[in-house]
Amino acid sequence: MPILRFNITMSLDGYVAGPNQSVKDPLGEGGEKLHEWAVASRAFHKMHGTDGGEVGPDDAIIEETFRNLGATIMGRNMFGGGHGPWGKDPWRGWWGENPPYHTPVFVLTRHAREPLEMQGGTTFYFVTDGIQSALERAKKAAGAKDVSLAGGADVAQQYMKAGLIDEMELHVVPLLLGAGSRLFENMDARQAGFELIRTVQSPLVSHYKYRRVEM
Repeated sequence: MPILRFNITMSLDGYVAGPNQSVKDPLGEGGEKLHEWAVASRAFHKMHGTDGGEVGPDDAIIEETFRNLGATIMGRNMFGGGHGPWGKDPWRGWWGENPPYHTPVFVLTRHAREPLEMQGGTTFYFVTDGIQSALERAKKAAGAKDVSLAGGADVAQQYMKAGLIDEMELHVVPLLLGAGSRLFENMDARQAGFELIRTVQSPLVSHYKYRRVEM
């Protein structure tokens, strides 16, 4: 059965982005360092149409993360472009004309916008009627494949609180950011219903995979 899978990289002190996020620093000050392990992998290079990259446990994790996905969900902040109405020349994302998703992507926003078709099979759909609607549309688009919840922190918290995430993988980097956007805010025992099913270690990052259990 298709499931909703969430994966995200976080610092050792729990932040998924640094302070002062902006168009110049979409992951906040110091936030780019969180993803150095992924950028170094061969799988990351392949997704972005370039050669090279390292193989090993981190590369295998990236390959698995993007396997069997039929749709993606993300928040407005992750897609980018600031807040408020989209304007006459709306933002087209951080990834250029060929984003690495290659699936339909459902962007949660308060402001309506026509779908944005990109190269490589990625089309962004802008969902204004909440997380349940986005998940229903994503599952329909994905067919027999899984749905990826890409983030950021606020959207992930909403799905966790609603009990909608089936699998979660946290990539913990031994970096202290000290401030920024924290993943686990305002949570309680009802949202902690996950069991650890796998750990993978590398010199750059520790990977923890969890599966939802009934509380």
